[in-house]
Amino acid sequence: MSIFNALHSSASALTAQRLRMDVISSNIANAQTTRATVNEEGEFEAYRRKMVSLEPETNSFKSFLHRATGSEATAGVKVTEITEDESPFKQVYNPTHPDANENGYVELPNVDPLKEMVDLMSATRSYEANITSVNASKSMLMKALEIGK
Repeated sequence: MSIFNALHSSASALTAQRLRMDVISSNIANAQTTRATVNEEGEFEAYRRKMVSLEPETNSFKSFLHRATGSEATAGVKVTEITEDESPFKQVYNPTHPDANENGYVELPNVDPLKEMVDLMSATRSYEANITSVNASKSMLMKALEIGK
């Protein structure tokens, strides 16, 4: 077992949570974007909410090698994919909007700012917890070095 296993786990989680915060920030920034992409018919489509999928780092070659040699595998987390939320767009009546359809409705993104803020708080708390873990590991390693003096 390496003394850096805890640091590796926290570092991978920090990277994943930072990406998660970036995606959430992008969702919040595009909450009113009605012309994000062009669909198959050549028409503009509203921004679709993006979500990050995380899973443990257990299927890597390194983890199989550690298990085969009998040593402890370093656990961590990795981002598997960033997917688009397929829920329907919000329909808002605004006939003066340039993107309104013939009935006067505008398709707004399927982003709920309240939900995004809750997700952002969750990602921030996870990030802070991993920072605390890194600092605790660093403190223990420093104390171990002081013992040798």
